[in-house]
Amino acid sequence: MRHARVWWIPSVLLVCAVASPPAAALNEFGIEGMGVVSTPHSEVRASVSPDGRRIVWGSDRPGGPGGRDLWQATLVDGRWQNPEPLPINSAAKDYDPMFSGDGRWLYFFSDRPGGLGGEDLYRAAVRPDGGYGPAENLGPGVNTPGREWAPAPSRDGRHLLFASDGRGGAGRQDLWIARWDGQAFVDPRPAPGINTAADEFDATWLGDGRAIVFTRSDDVNEQPVRLYVAQCDGKRYGEAVPLGLSFNTAEGFTYGPVIDWNKPGEMLLNGMAKAPKAGKQDIYRIAAPAVTGKDGCVDRR
Repeated sequence: MRHARVWWIPSVLLVCAVASPPAAALNEFGIEGMGVVSTPHSEVRASVSPDGRRIVWGSDRPGGPGGRDLWQATLVDGRWQNPEPLPINSAAKDYDPMFSGDGRWLYFFSDRPGGLGGEDLYRAAVRPDGGYGPAENLGPGVNTPGREWAPAPSRDGRHLLFASDGRGGAGRQDLWIARWDGQAFVDPRPAPGINTAADEFDATWLGDGRAIVFTRSDDVNEQPVRLYVAQCDGKRYGEAVPLGLSFNTAEGFTYGPVIDWNKPGEMLLNGMAKAPKAGKQDIYRIAAPAVTGKDGCVDRR
């Protein structure tokens, strides 16, 4: 079952660290929020709000109502501080957060009661005072009796990239793109050129869809769980190549990419570097991969 993985430490290269919001220049990568965001527990898929003032991520640390919950820290004196579980958490699993490009919504998945399947996509309004509205199920336009993961809204909010094993795709988990019809996300279509008999999940847009970073694995509980980059050729995403990151190897677990709306040249992900290291799975920051693809892989209807 995803996010209940067996965590062990692969052998990887030693690299540099940053302890909170990124330094002026990244080396290969830096750890995010040492001791606040990244802790001795497992941290999964982080998203920074477009104004750069808060970060939300999934964690199995104690203190939340469900054991796998959404946590938030705020920017104070240039550092992430005051971590706390979000009020939208349930007694079930709540994971895979991502802010919308305008900062008005926080998307996530949950297996809380009342959904349409095993794990459904939700969103909650981000209020002007910094609080959150109630969690809203995204409905049958995207959710199925299966499992939906990792919602990734496009920058303009017109499309939603997500993973599902309930739509009869090429394999188990596949990547889908739904469009906003003014009321809901509807009409999901396979991300062109991406899906295989393996699991494809945890994706983020680059260059408004001209490229994509995503996770591919034959088994999400077995090595490798690895990040790939694919560029759009004008109709479909071309050959996927492993993300150039020293711990994104065939011996590791690396996933959860999310572009930083506040710093779109940078991307967050979770993985298991040898150093710097805080716990089982940590949140890291890297420079976003270069975009060399074309428009055409996202239906602009």
